[in-house]
Amino acid sequence: MKKSFVVTLLLCLLISNSLQSQVISDKISLTGTWLGKIKSGAIELRVVFNISIVEKDSLVATLDSPDQGAKNIKLGPVTFTGTTLSISAPVLLGEYNGSVKNDTLIEGTWKQAGNALPLNIIKLKAAFAINRPQEPKPPFPYIAEEVAFNNDKFNIKLAGTLTIPTGNGPFPAVILITGSGPQNRDEELMGHRPFLVIADWLTRNGIAVLRYDDRGVGKSQGNYAEATSSDLATDAEAAFNFLKNNASVNPKAIGLIGHSEGGLIAPIVASANPLVAFIVSLAGPGVTGQQIIIRQSQEISRISGSPESTIRELTETNKKLYAVLRKEKDNNKAEIKILALYREILEKKKTSKEDTEKSVNLLKVTFGAPTYTWFRYFIMTDPSAFWKKVKCPVLALNGDKDLQVSASENLPAIEKALKSAGNKSFKVIKLPGVNHLLQHCKTGLPAEYSNIDETFSPEALKLISDWILGLF
Repeated sequence: MKKSFVVTLLLCLLISNSLQSQVISDKISLTGTWLGKIKSGAIELRVVFNISIVEKDSLVATLDSPDQGAKNIKLGPVTFTGTTLSISAPVLLGEYNGSVKNDTLIEGTWKQAGNALPLNIIKLKAAFAINRPQEPKPPFPYIAEEVAFNNDKFNIKLAGTLTIPTGNGPFPAVILITGSGPQNRDEELMGHRPFLVIADWLTRNGIAVLRYDDRGVGKSQGNYAEATSSDLATDAEAAFNFLKNNASVNPKAIGLIGHSEGGLIAPIVASANPLVAFIVSLAGPGVTGQQIIIRQSQEISRISGSPESTIRELTETNKKLYAVLRKEKDNNKAEIKILALYREILEKKKTSKEDTEKSVNLLKVTFGAPTYTWFRYFIMTDPSAFWKKVKCPVLALNGDKDLQVSASENLPAIEKALKSAGNKSFKVIKLPGVNHLLQHCKTGLPAEYSNIDETFSPEALKLISDWILGLF
C-alpha cells in the first residue's frame, strides 16, 4: 500500500513538473516582438507588443505605436492560460485579448475607451524597424543648436532646434510651423518626421531653419489643449523675434513655412508683421475650417467605399453638431447640448440603446469639451481674411491627392485672396500624385501615410529651396 502510494506520488509529481515545463515552454514561445494593425475609419496604425519573461516565469510587455512616435509604453499585468493571452494597458485605458493559434499568430481584439477593434498580431523574426530612407543620419554638414525662446504674451518658454549652414552668413532663414494637434519639433506623425527632413534639406542648401516643439510638447511649456490657432500664432511670432536677433541669420530674409494648420498660422503672423519676408504654405487652408472638415469627411468616406446616402447623412449630422458649437460659447454647456442632440439623432434612426450609448461615449472622447476651444475657432475662421493682408512673397503647395485639405478647393481661395491683397509675388502649385503629407501615394487616404517609405516629396523639397533662394 505504501509502495503504491509512493509510485502514485512520484507519477503526480512527474505529471505536474511536465505540465509546469510545458507552461514555461509556451510562455517562452510568446516572448519576442509581435506586430499588428488597428484600423479605425480611414486611419491604420501599427501596434507592436514586446513580450519578455522576468524572474522565473512571469510575462511582461511593452507597447510601441511607431506611427504615433510612441515607444516602450509599459503594459500589465500579462496573463496567459492555455491558449488565451490577455494584456492590460491601464495607461491607455485599454486591453488586448487574444487566442494563440500557433507560434507566430495570435488572433484577438483591442479594447479601448469602450470600443473593440480586431487586432491580429504576428511574431517577427527581429525587432521592428521602420524604413525611412529620407531621414538624415549624422554627421551633418551644418551646425545644429538646442535653443529656447520666450512667448511673453503667454509667459511660456518654447524649445527647439536651430540648424545653421556652414560658411559665411548671414543666411536666409525659415521657421517651421506644425499642423493641427500637439506635435514635436520634427512634426513626428504616422512614423514620419517631415520637419526633420525639410530642415536637413534646406540647411544643406544654405537656409537656416528653426523648428520647435508645440507648447506643452517635448521641452516646451504651456497647455496646447487650451490654445487656438490665433494663440499658436503668438508662438510663431516669438520664434520670429528670437531668430531676427541671431547673428548668423539675415533679419530681412526670415520666412515662415507652415504645414496644414500651420498654413493658417503663417498668414495670421504675416498679416500683422510686415517684417516676415515670405511664406511657404504646405497643404494649407484657404477656406473655413468647417468647409475643410466637411469636405475631408466626404472625400475620405467616398474613397473608402461609403455609399452616398451614408455620406449625406454624416454631413448633415456634422453640420448640426457644429452649429451648436458655433452658437454655445460655454464648452461644458456645448458638450451637454451636442451629446443630447447626437443621442436624439441616433434614436430617430432607431439605433439600439447599446449602440447609441457606445456612439455617444465615443463622440464624447473624440469630440468633447476639451477640444472645443480650438475647434470652434478653426471652423469659424476664414483664412482668406488673413491672406488678403499678406504682402510678402508666397509659395502655396497642395497635393492633388490630398483628402484632408483639398487642393481644388483651397488653392483657388488662397490665390483669390492674394490677388485681392494686390500681392504680385506668389506661386500657387498643385503637385501631382501627392497627399496631405506631400508624399507620393496611391489613394491619398490617411491609412496610407505610415505605410509609405517616402517622408516628403523630393520635388517639393527642391521647389521650396529653389524658390526661397531665388528671392535673395
